[in-house]
Amino acid sequence: MKHMQNLAMILGILFILYFLGIQIAAVHGTNFYFIWLAAGILLTGWAICMKKGILIPRLPTWLRRGTLILSCLGFLLFFFVECLILSGFSAKGKEGLDYIIVLGAQMKAHGPSRILKMRLDTAYDYLMDNPDTIAIVSGAKGDDEHVSEAQGMYDYLVGRGIEPERIMKEDKSYNTSQNINFSMAFLNKEEDSVGIVTNNFHIFRATHIAEKSGYRQVYGIAAPSELMMQGNNMLREFMGVMKDFLAGNI
Repeated sequence: MKHMQNLAMILGILFILYFLGIQIAAVHGTNFYFIWLAAGILLTGWAICMKKGILIPRLPTWLRRGTLILSCLGFLLFFFVECLILSGFSAKGKEGLDYIIVLGAQMKAHGPSRILKMRLDTAYDYLMDNPDTIAIVSGAKGDDEHVSEAQGMYDYLVGRGIEPERIMKEDKSYNTSQNINFSMAFLNKEEDSVGIVTNNFHIFRATHIAEKSGYRQVYGIAAPSELMMQGNNMLREFMGVMKDFLAGNI
């Protein structure tokens, strides 16, 4: 019991510190990272209750065993999915693709967010190395964005010297599945070779959504991601993979 108490306290403090680190660094795009604060408060509160001898109702043996079994299965599932996500980190695509689809992310008032800039810089490098490849920039305008993500990505790439005629704008999609499916209007999914440009933690889900949607030749092109946010991204992406799996998207 003492070891469990100490572990809960240590993890709780670490989760709270991680939350504060993300908030201070201001590298987050959504409020998902508040899950670390909630988990930290729950764990530290539990540890304090154990230390002060505050009794927690004892569950029946069958319920405790069932909870333990489900927890172990949940951990194994989490570990398996995280390994699948990690498998996309080194994706480089291949040379001479017909199209690349750059998946949208948040546009700030000053330009692309950090995570989107990483995707765009990776797309830029690929387009410079493969002058016959066409880019499709995909993303609608969110309530907190002054332009559509597609328009912002177009402006950024053109500003860096990519010819406007090499960039097509898909500005109706609000999530990964829509990014992939709405981009079909610009290409032949059964004949064209297509690279999906997104951050490393997102490659597995994005390419499998594309394959499920009927893309015959699809490749991931992994952009880097914020080191500080990697733990948060991996947890969020686990939930995204499970959601799309249950929805039949992958």
